[in-house]
Amino acid sequence: MQLRTLAFVLAGGKGTRLYPLTKERAKPAVPFGGRYRIVDFVLSNLINSGVYSIYVLIQFKSQSLLQHLREGWEIGGLLRNHFIIPVPAQMRSAGEDWYRGTADAIYQNVNLIEQADPHIVVIFGADHIYRMNIREMIEFHAEKRARVTIAAIPVPKEFAREFGVIEVDENYRVVAFHEKNPNAPTMPGRPDMVFASMGNYIFSTDVLLRELYADGEKEHSSHDFGRDILPGLIGRTDMFAYDFQTNHIPGDPAGQPAYWRDVGTIDAYFEASMDLRSVAPELNLYNRQWPLRTAGYFDAPAKFTFDEEGRRGNAIDSIVSGGAILAGGLVRNSVIGRGVKVHTGAQVDDSVIFDNCDIGRRAKIRRAILDKNVKIPEDTVIGYDAEADRLKYHVTESGIVVVEGHRSLVDIASLLV
Repeated sequence: MQLRTLAFVLAGGKGTRLYPLTKERAKPAVPFGGRYRIVDFVLSNLINSGVYSIYVLIQFKSQSLLQHLREGWEIGGLLRNHFIIPVPAQMRSAGEDWYRGTADAIYQNVNLIEQADPHIVVIFGADHIYRMNIREMIEFHAEKRARVTIAAIPVPKEFAREFGVIEVDENYRVVAFHEKNPNAPTMPGRPDMVFASMGNYIFSTDVLLRELYADGEKEHSSHDFGRDILPGLIGRTDMFAYDFQTNHIPGDPAGQPAYWRDVGTIDAYFEASMDLRSVAPELNLYNRQWPLRTAGYFDAPAKFTFDEEGRRGNAIDSIVSGGAILAGGLVRNSVIGRGVKVHTGAQVDDSVIFDNCDIGRRAKIRRAILDKNVKIPEDTVIGYDAEADRLKYHVTESGIVVVEGHRSLVDIASLLV
């Protein structure tokens, strides 16, 4: 039987640890990989997996995310069960609050579940970088006759203190949860690994509705799946963990490791961006059987100009997005966004440059993230003197410099259309 599936994408987080990239946007709207946004990964995974009924739950600083969804992800009209619809906080709780937790976000939209009457509800976050064939997780849920299935990834046990760890038996049935416990039990047969929750769930609809209503009435609950609902289901229902490392993406070589990164900090975000530059990156953006979808931009192709010694537009081990112009500048080991201009004599190394930045002549940029619309004056040096950089910019403990952007006239005009 084909399971009737409804999906919710939780895209309302503040992303405070990614500040200042989240100063004016929600974390799911943060650019990644030159032309994408973080939210594109979960939406692409769902669409590529054949899940077409999707509500995106938004909340904080949502304008940038709403604009991106409008430009690239509006579907529907022909088939009633094919849609991606952004849903703002409904204020349906007794205190008319914002979403108080992941479970409360679904509870405040429980009417959408009741109207659709699906067999299962897929609940995924929008703040990780990964590719996943969700259809295989759904099949696992059906084969196990599970009532709840949690996506989990094996991680070395020394990192147990950083994750919510799932304890399972030899059949992957969940028997306990351990929140950031350095002594959490390891996986059966793998004494060096623990099972970390990815925060992605599949619920049989009747169980989900029952637990949401019960949790909504609990005054002292944090209304969170990981803290409240899932631990409360131990011993009361058939709950299993799905091993993400067994997941296979069509078009990928057999045995290729599954890729998942939590980009919750500037350093983690930077490292994930750098993962894209290698000859054979762990995260493959070029698999045509599993496309990473995004807004349909109408950019001109990237252009490299001038062929003179000391004035040669050149990019090495880098990603360069549409509309970018390297006018005599050198880019190495970097990710260049749409419409970026790198002028004569400028040099960009080991950096992430967001859309529409302008890097002036002879400027030198190293280990930096430039937010949208940043204009770097001629002869500016960033990333070579940490103390000088801290006087002007946000600098992480590892020395990554973040230069804040601003809205351009083009951005503002697009909101008025």
